[in-house]
Amino acid sequence: MLPGIAGTLGIAVSALVLTLGSVGTAAAQQKGIDTEKKVVTVGAFTPVTGPVPFYSVLTHAADAYFKHLNETGGIKGWKVNYITYDDGYDPARSVAVSRKLVEDDGAFALAAPVGTATNVAAIPYAKEKKVPMIGPIGGASAFFVEPNVFPLLPDYGWSAASNVDYAVKDLGLKKIALLWENDELGKSAKRGFDLYMKELGIEPAESVPFDVKTTSFSPHIRRVANSGAEAVILFGSNANLAAALKAADLQGLKVKWFAPFFTADPSTVKLAGDLLDGTYFSSWLLPVSSEEPGVKAYREAVTKYYPGDPVGVFGLNGWSNAALFAKGFEALLDSGKPLTGESLIAALDNLNNASVGGAQGVSFKPGDHRGTRKEGIIQAKGGKFELVRDFKPYPVAVFDAPAQ
Repeated sequence: MLPGIAGTLGIAVSALVLTLGSVGTAAAQQKGIDTEKKVVTVGAFTPVTGPVPFYSVLTHAADAYFKHLNETGGIKGWKVNYITYDDGYDPARSVAVSRKLVEDDGAFALAAPVGTATNVAAIPYAKEKKVPMIGPIGGASAFFVEPNVFPLLPDYGWSAASNVDYAVKDLGLKKIALLWENDELGKSAKRGFDLYMKELGIEPAESVPFDVKTTSFSPHIRRVANSGAEAVILFGSNANLAAALKAADLQGLKVKWFAPFFTADPSTVKLAGDLLDGTYFSSWLLPVSSEEPGVKAYREAVTKYYPGDPVGVFGLNGWSNAALFAKGFEALLDSGKPLTGESLIAALDNLNNASVGGAQGVSFKPGDHRGTRKEGIIQAKGGKFELVRDFKPYPVAVFDAPAQ
């Protein structure tokens, strides 16, 4: 071979190697990560249409969180590009949206996607693609054990047990009745209630199921009244709680009332009025009226970006689940590891006793993604909600019981 030709070929081969190397480097770049502009892309599915369009308030609050974050310095200088699509609260569409976010938009993670059944449906795809699901807004036991899923919301059984714990140990009550929605929400609460009552050696005064569409609680309240109950724990919607309080008022039943966190909301005040006063709520979230920085920032940001949305527990829920992504990404940056989904999962697996939005004491570890490990007790007073017992761990007998 002629020397000139050999030299030319050598240069060409070197150029080809360099080109292929550049292609390889580009291919290795993690989707959703723009290191030059310092932008990370995440996304979520949300029900703008369908049976529960009100849940879009959750996504508005999450979006307000990222907008506020970007305007105040981002995550150590990184900004978040938050993309959301309507899934109509249809699990099949949720999977399609997840695929679009990951494959078309290059989402690094799913952040604050909305719904229990919808998130459960998206898990297999996210696992296959090794996409972290951060702050799924729903309640399913599958969330607590999947390696790529990091939830904030607790099992309702833990919350019911927290209510029992306060009623017995702080208020000195022994005759406790349970009104429970006859679906997975209420059944989860019942499991925790029964387990902890047994642990305390106390027989339930009464246990009465109801349909989520129930509007008249007269027969349910009669059963509670006949049981001699001193306290009633209700696990259902804010409309259910308001209807039960009205039935109790008509029958002259005087008891202490307890309910789950999502009913500690201005929307419940509108439905129940003064009858809500005195009601206790077990809650993994601080009261919306709290002056803690994370909660105060929520009130200010959602009023700025979504002035038509109510300022309440629904919004604080969405805000806090978005904040979990920021907390995890910050931990990833601090770790110095490559900006990959696997590294984000590893960073979150080491999160310990963190404050996240309106949540306290959030921790994860490999194989145990029960992020919210504490609840406080909130009480309704004059249309507002105040923390009356600080956050404490869930009763061990229920928290450590095998998932069902």
